[in-house]
Amino acid sequence: MSGHIRSPAPVHSRPDASALGFLLVCAVCGLLVLLPAPGRAQAGESLPLTWENIFTESTGARDASLSPDGRVVAVAASTPQGSGIFLVPVAGGDPVRLIAGGSSPVWMPHGGALLVSARGDLWIVPVEDGLQALAEGPAAGRGPLRDPGSPPGDPVVDLDAPSPGVLRLTHDDDGERAARPSPDGRTVAFYSGRGGAQDIWLVDADGSGTPRRLTRESMAPDDLRFAPGWSPDGSRIAYFSNKADYWEDDIWVVDVASRVERRISRGLMASSTPVWSPDGTRIALLGTAKDEYWYEDLAYLYVLDPEAGTERRVEMQVHATDWLHNLGVFWSADGSELFFPFLQRGRMELWRVPAQGGVATRMTNMGGHFRSYDTNPVASGFVFVRSTPTRGTDVDYYDVRGGPARQLTDFGTEWQGLVEPEEISYRSWDGLYIQAFLYRPPGFDPSRTYPALVQVHGGGTNSYLHALNTTEQYLAQQGYVVLAVNYRGGSGFGRRFQDLGVQDWANGQARDAAAAATFLRARPWSNGNVGIYGYSYGGITSMAAIARVPDAFDAAVPMAGIYDFADAYDHADRLGKIFIRTGHGGSPEEVPEIYDVSNTLARVENIRTPVLVMHGEEDVRAPFRQYELAVEILQRTGKTYEARSYPGEPHGFRNPMNRIDMYRRLEAWFDRWLRQGR
Repeated sequence: MSGHIRSPAPVHSRPDASALGFLLVCAVCGLLVLLPAPGRAQAGESLPLTWENIFTESTGARDASLSPDGRVVAVAASTPQGSGIFLVPVAGGDPVRLIAGGSSPVWMPHGGALLVSARGDLWIVPVEDGLQALAEGPAAGRGPLRDPGSPPGDPVVDLDAPSPGVLRLTHDDDGERAARPSPDGRTVAFYSGRGGAQDIWLVDADGSGTPRRLTRESMAPDDLRFAPGWSPDGSRIAYFSNKADYWEDDIWVVDVASRVERRISRGLMASSTPVWSPDGTRIALLGTAKDEYWYEDLAYLYVLDPEAGTERRVEMQVHATDWLHNLGVFWSADGSELFFPFLQRGRMELWRVPAQGGVATRMTNMGGHFRSYDTNPVASGFVFVRSTPTRGTDVDYYDVRGGPARQLTDFGTEWQGLVEPEEISYRSWDGLYIQAFLYRPPGFDPSRTYPALVQVHGGGTNSYLHALNTTEQYLAQQGYVVLAVNYRGGSGFGRRFQDLGVQDWANGQARDAAAAATFLRARPWSNGNVGIYGYSYGGITSMAAIARVPDAFDAAVPMAGIYDFADAYDHADRLGKIFIRTGHGGSPEEVPEIYDVSNTLARVENIRTPVLVMHGEEDVRAPFRQYELAVEILQRTGKTYEARSYPGEPHGFRNPMNRIDMYRRLEAWFDRWLRQGR
């Protein structure tokens, strides 16, 4: 480590209340609302990477749904000219904007309309006029979205002056999500917290009547995972619930007519929406065993028999990937096959396996990462909402018969200067080789010297993805060499590698990060200064690294981290508690020695690295109290630090102006300690 001056210079601050407007970006629901900004690029132009553009000007696809006949994709997307629900032909051609705004499109079973969420309510919107506009093509005045002066055109359907057939199913402020139509199209099931818990509600698809509650106390009001799973005959809905045990996510089935609820799983923790087989005799889903660690991204494929009460793990040579409980499984038309996603070395692909188990084979060879995917009832093809390191989020199509995937849309922001990171491995502290993605500055000259940064990803059991990562791209453009590491315990490298993090949180992982710093500093182009940063579990690892290997880094920026898991166990939300409990093998009272291993606050006295710590004040996943405890100890022990907290912000920041402020501070901190003499 170059330089050893560590004079205490604490600054504890909160953001200015006069922040300018905001753009709401929600990683959980995929909501992206664009606000105009001075100097933004017009259609057909690329945008420079700036913090303002990254957090307020990003466009792209959010959701995609394949029509029952497999010919059209409904896409919720934002574009430089505005957001909306678009119809996109699978055969190729220009999209048509069906409605302005809206999200979560789902095709009605007959294929003549879409069920969408818009203006805080559920709507059914006919697609006939939109399909006609598709047939007319550019002659209808709806040219390519990327051509300057060729906006997507006025929406075909105006929700302010609804045309015949447009139905508004809800008229309230209670909120609905994950809406799904019944197989006969007469009823819509959706989740809502309007009754004090996340329960399934029903509403008539003809717009008559009011929502009626189907389940009772199925899940906590802040648990926004999964969707209702209709049986093929529409008589039952499969769903997940922890009503049998606070610590468990079981699969239940409710009879729609009688409202009788029945638990049908015992040994698994559900991690995806349950999906019925075409004949209605089985239910497939992703999950992990209750007697194991609560893994993420490397799940098992289960098939349940709701009548016999059995649950069977599908035997195959790989695992499946739920990716933060966002991805699931699909059946083939005859029920003999299952399709599922699988993440390897940061790349997501689609796989197939016989429903009875056997050899799983990879279907796609796309690279990159998809955040959601969909198919039609006969699984004739699949659509993916996908990005790569050099491409924004757009929709790709894959024919189930094979061949390459095809890009269908061009909604994603075109960023200037994106580069394909180099995939490397480096030798860590105990001999393991750790995968990493290396981003070099534009015009990198190995005869010059550069400061370096180590990025540590969030979600300790997740992975850094071969996807569009604008933060690392931006920092590289500012002259940093950035190494994003997939430390031990993460997904994509097999179960035994993932198991290395169990009951060793923030320890071996922090040393993997420190080994990355050693690797970087030994490069001939290094200026000798290396920083580390990360958010959520990346914040955990950043603080842990500078406390466990004090000479590894010259500056650190941990964000939204946990630094004492025993204390966080008492203050986190339910999902946070489960994550902590399983990762440590029990509660703090049961295994205090394991919590001692992960406790970074107990090691703060070792820190010699200037540290900028930041956190949202409404965070309950990584409780805000963790920030307060860390700041108090940094202050009391005379460390060189700055601290910044953000009122009203949960674990995933909502206000883009706060995100901009956070990353401006991160950049300034690294410029101060890694570029300028201390």
